[in-house]
Amino acid sequence: MALPPLVFCDTSFFYACLDPRDRNHARAHALATEAASVGTTFCTTWDIVSETVTLFRYRLNYRAALAFLHDVKPGLQIVSYGDRLRDEAERIFRSYARDHRLSFCDALSFVMVTTLLDHVPCFTFDEDFRRLGLTVLP
Repeated sequence: MALPPLVFCDTSFFYACLDPRDRNHARAHALATEAASVGTTFCTTWDIVSETVTLFRYRLNYRAALAFLHDVKPGLQIVSYGDRLRDEAERIFRSYARDHRLSFCDALSFVMVTTLLDHVPCFTFDEDFRRLGLTVLP
């Protein structure tokens, strides 16, 4: 399967890429290597950058968090959004999260991918993305 020119990346993908102890590390590393070889652009949000840095700091250490900021972040296309998208994410969160475990960051990602990014595929190991109907690359 050929990778598309643009993919949306979630915290679970970034974390799995860089933590060899993560159960999805091998698959994430393979996807990242293949994407790099064909020039796929990784896009994400500041929310995910923040969540990823925090996760590295809490689960690994300060150096891992800094390594993500220094080595990975500069190569990302960070997509900005405004109040309209945030309001829509809040609406999704209020209606969906009552019965399903869903983070507000994932609600933001859903709205971002389905509106601003024209349904680009996602690199994630978070099942919420599939449950929300987003395309998750295997």
